[in-house]
Amino acid sequence: MKRNLKVYAVWIVIAEAVGILSGLLSRGGMEVYSQTVTQPPLSPPMWLFPVVWGILYGLMGISAAMIWLSPESALRRRGLNLFVAQLVVNFFWSLIFFNLQAFGFAFIWLLLLWLLVAWMIVTFYQVKPLAAWLQVPYLLWLTFAGYLTYAVGILNR
Repeated sequence: MKRNLKVYAVWIVIAEAVGILSGLLSRGGMEVYSQTVTQPPLSPPMWLFPVVWGILYGLMGISAAMIWLSPESALRRRGLNLFVAQLVVNFFWSLIFFNLQAFGFAFIWLLLLWLLVAWMIVTFYQVKPLAAWLQVPYLLWLTFAGYLTYAVGILNR
């Protein structure tokens, strides 16, 4: 049991660290964004983003730990590889969107992220269904982020 808690802690820390580092590296871009970019209807206040992402990264870590603790299999390996891949793509999205303000490219990058997360969910479900269900809020948030990203691109041509 104690070993399992360590595994969960490690995966949560990994996921949260990726989010924190991405946020720190894009902080300046976020400030410029909030002051200069026309935002679409339904845009949440900026303070909400770190709250939501903190929860989502925590769920990512819990989910990845569940897969890690599952019996060795090709699906388990694929699920963990997809987890790492989506985490890397996720990391760079903030830099592309906020720092570069490359909104069109950020939308395409977000579509890639959405597809990776959907594939990860399907794979996780085959290994441990609860781990997959914990990722559904992430996919829903990415869907909403897709709307925001697309709309920002249209409003700020």
